[in-house]
Amino acid sequence: MAMNREQKRMLQKQGEVDEQGEPVAARRDAPQQRDTRVGPRQFMHEVRNELRKVAWPSRSEVINYSVIVIIVVITLTAILAGFDFIFGQGILELFER
Repeated sequence: MAMNREQKRMLQKQGEVDEQGEPVAARRDAPQQRDTRVGPRQFMHEVRNELRKVAWPSRSEVINYSVIVIIVVITLTAILAGFDFIFGQGILELFER
C-alpha cells in the first residue's frame, strides 16, 4: 500500500498498520441487521403502550391553538393578497406608459 510518512504514522497510532506499513488485521464487515419484526397483535400492543406515554393537550389548549392558527393564516393571507394587489397595480401602471 503506497502511503506517505504522515499517513503511515497516523495509521500506526490508530493501530491499523505495523512498523513496515502492513495492515495489522483485516477489517471486519458491518454487523448484519437482524430481523426484529413482530406480529400485528404485538405491534398494536406496543403502539398502545407508547400512546399512553404521550402528553396529550387538553380540550381548551387545542381550541386556543386552533384559534391562533386560524387568525395567523387569515392575517398572512390578507397581507399577501394586499402585496399581490399593490404589485399587480404597479406592474400594470409601469407597462401602460
